[in-house]
Amino acid sequence: MNLREIVDQLQLEVKANEGSLSNEVTGGYASDLLSDVIANAQEGDLWVTLQTHQNTVAVASMKGLAGIVLVNGREPEADTLKKAKEESIPLLMSALPSFELIGRLYKLGVPGMRT
Repeated sequence: MNLREIVDQLQLEVKANEGSLSNEVTGGYASDLLSDVIANAQEGDLWVTLQTHQNTVAVASMKGLAGIVLVNGREPEADTLKKAKEESIPLLMSALPSFELIGRLYKLGVPGMRT
């Protein structure tokens, strides 16, 4: 499943890099700790977080993540948007809380763990 399908089905708002919505999503990861994402997220994951600072983009780029979804209606900081555009990392936003969004992603078939 690609990001465009997820954006359309979950009515996510694209904040940066609409041109990268063809990225394939092979799994999902949810955490608000950058060190946890660095240690455990896998390439192709869609990262669900409430962190809005630019370091999230650096981590997503380093790990080869499909994109970042900010939850609870949190707006990314201006420097985060700039960094996302520079790194071509899709930055999405949802008004839903993490628990609800993750449940909907799972229902769409986005796995949390892959073997």
